Amino acid sequence: MPLSAPPEIEENRQLSASTLSWIARHNLWNLWVPRDFGGLEAELLEGLKILQSLARTDGSLGWTVTLCAGANYFIGNLKPEFAAELFVDNRVVLGGSGGLFGDACKTASGYRLNGQWRYATGAPYLTHFTLNARLLDDGKVLNNHQGQPQFSSFVVPARQVEVVEDWQTMGLVATATHSFKVTDAEVSELERFRYDQVYLPQSVYQLNFGVFADLTLWVNYIGMAEHFVDLVNSGLSSAVSPSLPDILQHANRMVESLARECLQAVREKTPFTEAFISKVHTAASTSVATISQGITAIYPYTGIKGASENTEMNNVFRDYFTATQHHIFTA
Repeated sequence: MPLSAPPEIEENRQLSASTLSWIARHNLWNLWVPRDFGGLEAELLEGLKILQSLARTDGSLGWTVTLCAGANYFIGNLKPEFAAELFVDNRVVLGGSGGLFGDACKTASGYRLNGQWRYATGAPYLTHFTLNARLLDDGKVLNNHQGQPQFSSFVVPARQVEVVEDWQTMGLVATATHSFKVTDAEVSELERFRYDQVYLPQSVYQLNFGVFADLTLWVNYIGMAEHFVDLVNSGLSSAVSPSLPDILQHANRMVESLARECLQAVREKTPFTEAFISKVHTAASTSVATISQGITAIYPYTGIKGASENTEMNNVFRDYFTATQHHIFTA
């Protein structure tokens, strides 16, 4: 899918109105959403290439679209009647936290939610927040047969959420990945969902969610690193920087190969085994670690330009290494 050039992105605390308008015009929040619900219905490989190109343009742009489009991906897990009510003919931007930082107390009409969750990318732009909450009944935590707290995921309208502006990082500043607080928010059973319960038939929704998350974030690291190479490589001798382009070429080949394996598994209706899920995660984690080493090997040679906060090169460096603090490839 060809995209027009986005507006120039300045390093502000959130994306500009013109950038948000560009995202909406290209319907990128709905990258994975089926056409019947107003989305682009991107295939896996096409979508990954789009996300990588956005990250190559600007880290905050790529990261925000990836995380929010990744939350809109939960349309596949929503009960069909609620999915239609939420998405059809509406502007929807989901986002939230995968952490278990709150509680859901059963009520006669649904659930009452309370808690404070960290790291909701795009918090100022969201129409709805997604969150995980421990299930309570009569004030007591419900445990599973292994003694662990039972939890569910919920969609909460932004009007029931208080954004806590605490995102003060060195990079990815415009992602506005703030915390959010929910106090006595009443939600219905329809607004509850499970990651492992899928209602839509499209191939992308048959993927294991962990694998989907690994692939979509992995291409962001690659895209930002490609941007860094573009900015510095022309000014460095080949003796200094031969390895990072090769590392990125290998990473791109791995992403495509593993994505094709995923699509083959979906076509053949082969279950996503723990071994394959681990294979993807290990490949992504190892690749990002190697890319990080490649960037840090180059950085000392970038001079004051690389160290000056007002340069694009420094911005990309800070974006990339802020992204490396995401738990997905460090846990």
